[in-house]
Amino acid sequence: MTNTKRQLSPEQREQLLRALKARFEKNMNRHKGLEWDIVQEKLEANAEKLWSLHEMEITGGEPDVVGRDTKTGEFIFYDCSAESPKGRRSICYDREALESRKAHKPENSAIDLAAIMGIELLTEEQYRELQKLGNFDTKTSSWLKTPSEIRKLGGAIFADFRYGNVFVYHNGADSYYGARGFRGSLRV
Repeated sequence: MTNTKRQLSPEQREQLLRALKARFEKNMNRHKGLEWDIVQEKLEANAEKLWSLHEMEITGGEPDVVGRDTKTGEFIFYDCSAESPKGRRSICYDREALESRKAHKPENSAIDLAAIMGIELLTEEQYRELQKLGNFDTKTSSWLKTPSEIRKLGGAIFADFRYGNVFVYHNGADSYYGARGFRGSLRV
């Protein structure tokens, strides 16, 4: 995370919009029936959301439009990088888990980092929807938003794609691995 003011320079803004447009046009299967001009208009009207997308981009998430909420009109972006974003790996699940570690603490937690970025962790349902758009996390795994009843017991859930299937697992929330990060979502 580079910019704490949640504003992009004109150059960063233009570079991000070019990258998002190129990804949008290259992956039309992710957003059938949607037009880039309408997406761009929404983005340009939401500087803080554009900043969040920039944070997703610079940490390796490769955000892309995966749908539109018919009730609110919001466009839904997910991290669509082939593997869990490189700039968000080796982190435990949340602040409580981070503080509970006695030794070898990771630098951050998935929940805290997502909050700083202004995004949400994918839920299990969202993760399964993402996997219908391609094969993601074939070598890595991603923390998922964990139901409170699991988190109260000290656990957290994560998922990956192996053997042609999505697998959702559990681990201690304080665990962290070099191949596990998190994927985010953002509504614009």
